[in-house]
Amino acid sequence: MKKGLLLNATLSRVIAEMGHTDALVVCDAGLPIPQDVERIDLALRRGEPSFLSVLETVLSELDVERAIVASQIATTSPAVFDGIKRLLGDVPIEQVPHEQFKVLTAASRAVVRSGECTAFANVILHSRVAF
Repeated sequence: MKKGLLLNATLSRVIAEMGHTDALVVCDAGLPIPQDVERIDLALRRGEPSFLSVLETVLSELDVERAIVASQIATTSPAVFDGIKRLLGDVPIEQVPHEQFKVLTAASRAVVRSGECTAFANVILHSRVAF
């Protein structure tokens, strides 16, 4: 059995397959997911698992060089935005309008759907080379 925090086999596979600058989206329960992007649906019920708990677990496995969020998160869901900043530490975070954010998700390797029901609780993570 895997020793780390991340136990979901599909998510673990996607992270292991990622290369430099590949994107992975962690999102709330409402973000539209493009049909051609792999969906990893972790949502169990409203609020579970939370966006921040999924993000924290993903970050335990994925080395991230930059992140993108919708600019609306700063004013609409500041507690979630603060959580993203805390979990990402020194990783640069770019803010784009939500409509542009949704377009950018189409270029991701996969979208990980949480059970979060907080507006704009979404982030695009771009992988860094771990060596």
